[in-house]
Amino acid sequence: MAILDSKGRLFGKFNVLDIGAGLVILLVIFGIFFFPGSTGSIAQVGTKTVPIEVDLIVRGLNVRDPEQLYSQGFKKGGKTNVIIRNQPHGKIDIKSIQTLPRTVLVPQPDGTVKELPDPKSSFSTDMLLTLEGKAQITENGPVLGNSKVKIGMPFELEGFNYNFNASVIDVRIKDKS
Repeated sequence: MAILDSKGRLFGKFNVLDIGAGLVILLVIFGIFFFPGSTGSIAQVGTKTVPIEVDLIVRGLNVRDPEQLYSQGFKKGGKTNVIIRNQPHGKIDIKSIQTLPRTVLVPQPDGTVKELPDPKSSFSTDMLLTLEGKAQITENGPVLGNSKVKIGMPFELEGFNYNFNASVIDVRIKDKS
């Protein structure tokens, strides 16, 4: 009996191409599990993680009762889910929440302008939020999750009973050194 017959089978039972494909698959599986390579993205190589604070402004949030937000965890010392550029970052701490008064500019008869409370702002709220978390510092600035954090970027905040957008107005890096 010949080792390789005229149809390319070993000992008349196994096809040489099938054995080769099987060996390639086994080597790939072996390589994945025993030599997984480095973890993380290339952007994270050579970076350090430091605490940062991000100030956000919320303009015209339509809510009937702002206290309802605060009763479900959206409060100082709580946490909120952050989504940056449609990429979920995860939970981040809420350092402070400040409700801003809604005002309008009203011209006066003498030509001056006064800032007075807006009489039509019964269901509209403005807020200043400060969030704090840890970010990697790269040469292009701080990175939360896999997204750069820069002034003017929209953040989506999500929780038990809310989902709204806010804009970054300040980024402060709290260096531990």
